[in-house]
Amino acid sequence: MEPSDAVILSANKRGVERVRKTPIATAVRYDRRIGRLVIDLSSGIEIAFRPHDAQGLEHAKVSDLSEIEISPSGLGIHFPKLDADLYLPSLLEGFLGSRRWIAAQNGKIGGKATSDAKAAAARNNGKLGGRPRKATAAA
Repeated sequence: MEPSDAVILSANKRGVERVRKTPIATAVRYDRRIGRLVIDLSSGIEIAFRPHDAQGLEHAKVSDLSEIEISPSGLGIHFPKLDADLYLPSLLEGFLGSRRWIAAQNGKIGGKATSDAKAAAARNNGKLGGRPRKATAAA
């Protein structure tokens, strides 16, 4: 089904309005010295973050980050060698990936959490012989 001219015109107006309200990327590069992806914005602000903190770039090698493209609207950043894309308005809101991906990353961090209480509990469990073995069904 082909979109009508009115639908296309409306979408174009929304796009122009979004670009007018949001800073756009004017340049992007990977800075090896600081190990960060650096994005220059039309507002004069520069943002930088570690590539492995962003969905789709978490396993990127330095050579994968040598080629980076900015979309014609300035709202998207594309990494051809990884077939990965970042959406600038989401980056500016602090979202480096989808909700599901961010939740998984936060879960990894939570599993690494340590506290005095957790360390004491682990020591006490160790004194008792450690974690009990899983019971196996008798044959």
